[in-house]
Amino acid sequence: MCGITGFWDTSIELDADKLRSIATQMSDAIIHRGPDSGGVWVDEAEGIALGHRRLAIVDLSPEGHQPMISRDERYTIVFNGEIYNFVSLREELIQFGHTFRGHSDTEIMLAAFSQWGLEAAVKRFNGMFAFALWDSQEKLLHLGCDRLGEKPIYYGWIGQTLVFGSELKAIKANPKFHAEIDRNALALYVRYTYVPAPYSIYQGIKKLPPATLLTWNGTPTQPTPVPYWSARAAAEFGIANQFTGSDAEAIDKLDSLLLDAVGLRMMADVPLGAFLSGGVDSSTVVALMQAQSTKPVKTFSIGFEEADYNEAEYANAVAKHLNTEHTEMYVTPAQALAVIPKLPSLYDEPFADSSQIPTFLVSELARKHVTVSLSGDGGDELLGGYERYFTSEDIWQKFGWMNKSLRQTTAKALTGVSTQSWDKAIGVLPGVPAKLKQYPGSKIHKLAEILAVQDPEEMYLGLISCWKQPETLVIGGHEPLTHLTDRKSWAEVPTFTERMMYFDTMAYLPDDILVKVDRASMGVSLEGRIPLLDHRVVELAWQIPLSMKIRDNRGKWILRQVLEKYVPKSLIDRPKMGFGVPIDSWLRGPLKDWAEALLDENRLRTEGFFHPEPIRKMWAEHLSGDRNWQYCLWIILMFQAWLEEN
Repeated sequence: MCGITGFWDTSIELDADKLRSIATQMSDAIIHRGPDSGGVWVDEAEGIALGHRRLAIVDLSPEGHQPMISRDERYTIVFNGEIYNFVSLREELIQFGHTFRGHSDTEIMLAAFSQWGLEAAVKRFNGMFAFALWDSQEKLLHLGCDRLGEKPIYYGWIGQTLVFGSELKAIKANPKFHAEIDRNALALYVRYTYVPAPYSIYQGIKKLPPATLLTWNGTPTQPTPVPYWSARAAAEFGIANQFTGSDAEAIDKLDSLLLDAVGLRMMADVPLGAFLSGGVDSSTVVALMQAQSTKPVKTFSIGFEEADYNEAEYANAVAKHLNTEHTEMYVTPAQALAVIPKLPSLYDEPFADSSQIPTFLVSELARKHVTVSLSGDGGDELLGGYERYFTSEDIWQKFGWMNKSLRQTTAKALTGVSTQSWDKAIGVLPGVPAKLKQYPGSKIHKLAEILAVQDPEEMYLGLISCWKQPETLVIGGHEPLTHLTDRKSWAEVPTFTERMMYFDTMAYLPDDILVKVDRASMGVSLEGRIPLLDHRVVELAWQIPLSMKIRDNRGKWILRQVLEKYVPKSLIDRPKMGFGVPIDSWLRGPLKDWAEALLDENRLRTEGFFHPEPIRKMWAEHLSGDRNWQYCLWIILMFQAWLEEN
């Protein structure tokens, strides 16, 4: 795991020393991604500089040092990530006559490019990766990203210079960079809580989308990324070629593949462990690790004193059953709050998934003991774990029959009663569960929003959006199309539930979940690996019938059956919990003054990015307890904190 950066200045104005100096400055900006060593390679004649920061995981010797040049001296690479099947690729390449100095996967990549060419080689890789590859023979610079987008790479042109880096801070360290906030990207951010690929918060700087390659020949024409694998094609092929065997056969098939995916990700020359929340996904990963390990696996979890946010006791129970070497830490509010000032630098652009806080804390805990940690991310999107997958379609079936006019009339009637009035009315009703008495007015108004939509896809967009009309909030901002709003890009799948799973795989997973895990783990120099996102698992998941994913109104049925081979059902059979923190009460308590300063009306007006009125209204409602606006407010606060630092 490493950090990569570099640039190609086609003006040819810089000598070798200047090229090296700038590349070093850029790579030093991401030293946290690779504290073990660093390197720079330059080609003065072409104006190219490649920088690398190394977190040594496989082949700790100097033979694994980057930038690395191929045996035939045609290719030079900087690479971030892991190629998990490099051992089998090495054996195959030896049959073609290749020899190797060390045993790093980087050296295997270079030989693969020499043997098979760029695209054919990348298609053979099973891994997470972002790389820059200079082809001195063809005078081409290639950028590449793994299939699901686990490893990031930003890029863009500044005049005649192509710049790139694992994080924005590397690009910002280039002296030619001048920051200009993209208000259209800001509009997307306030809807989604993240800036979706291919956009970034800065004009002219983009994210390389998952499963794509970008090749530039140094001419004024700026190329577009070209896909080498397609999540859409995987979904459509899987739907058209559904698994037809029995439940038991499907369970065995998934179990076997997951064992292999986990086993590949256990290869390391440094201490390795796993995050363990006690939920289905992380427990499955740990169980499959322990099944293949000769000694107790090191596992890590954090807990909170607040019962609604605490899963540590469940993780501990699973750890005891599997006999792992378990480490847990109960986090105090003060420890969690101390993370907040680090977030703008850690995430490098506005990012407002509040589970970023516990993700950082568990990464920090794990790094004290290991250099690599496996996680269970991806199971919800691939195997139907989110509640919306088995509630949204039901909601639409109940109300979708109504014509649009009737639905809108009903919605208007529901919102015609204030949330406070709904709260009071429902609060005194006998027999209403306590959980439903928490902000019932907000829930009824959310139902009204659902009723007002035109189709189930619009309902989904509303459910995952906090600020529903970003263009009325962001001054000068207009939302460009994304995977969720460009209907031409949607996969042809038969049900609304499967369409939601596809949407999440294309957007929420790479742009939220994987960004969160990458920045939190790399912020403490920890490599995170995600077995459930092995592309073979993704392809199989789409072939598994929906009835094996969602059954009896519960998600991830087939994954639960796999887990029950290793862990008793009683230890994991409970409602799903989110990995969150009590932002709502913090904003009314210890974070109140911090938030008030960032949301000051005069400040908002002077900065000129947001219309202050809706923000101030929301802030007042939250402080009074009339509404719980924690998520929408956190979006604004994370941008304001980022803006203040940048």
